[in-house]
Amino acid sequence: MLKIYSKSDIGLIRQTNQDACKSGIFPDGAAWAVVCDGMGGVNGGNIASSIAVDCISDQMQSSYTPGMSDNAIKDLITTAIYNANLTIHEKAKGDAELNGMGTTVVAAILSNGLAHIAHAGDSRAYLLGKDGIKQLTVDHSMVQEMVNNGDLTEQQAKIHPQKNIITRALGVEPSILIDYCEKEFLAGDLLLICTDGLTNYVDAEQIYQLSGTMNAESLTEKLVMLAKDCGGGDNITVVIIEN
Repeated sequence: MLKIYSKSDIGLIRQTNQDACKSGIFPDGAAWAVVCDGMGGVNGGNIASSIAVDCISDQMQSSYTPGMSDNAIKDLITTAIYNANLTIHEKAKGDAELNGMGTTVVAAILSNGLAHIAHAGDSRAYLLGKDGIKQLTVDHSMVQEMVNNGDLTEQQAKIHPQKNIITRALGVEPSILIDYCEKEFLAGDLLLICTDGLTNYVDAEQIYQLSGTMNAESLTEKLVMLAKDCGGGDNITVVIIEN
């Protein structure tokens, strides 16, 4: 039986929460979640992330059917993201104040022992299992590209002044390149989906150690609290799906 816990917090510095998330359980017991981190102007980020979350969650809920094949689930998630991208892009085109708004996205469906995950931007998904914690997404960011090219170490990337510059976001262009992966999701595993308001302040090893000392519901609350204790300079969103 899959269970979901989620929490989104404005943090300690920001005036508004530009993160958005939704999650739920389908009638057949499969789970779904969408996490977005908006960007662009005073209102742009809020609008982009909420459009994305609403669009994607509505489409996943209306189009998901029990017993869908893995390929059909992949098509469902990626099509939902493409449609959200277009919707945001069109809205930004029609309003000068919203010009350039965009949002990261991580969308997941967990069904039949598999986690299906699609993403764009630097919000992340992690799998926590008996063998440790594994990051399933690769940040679409300038510093990650520098790490990939060998110009920066992982440690340097964490404190780089331009670490918030992302190279992919929904809504900026009329089309979007989406990364997709499937991962085995076993009994006892946790899937963590979060915005960079968590990962900029709490590292993966810390997250994994805490997961061994408390249940998933407490862990969700604890991670948000910890990000705030360590600075809380951004909005923080945490969704944990427990198998």
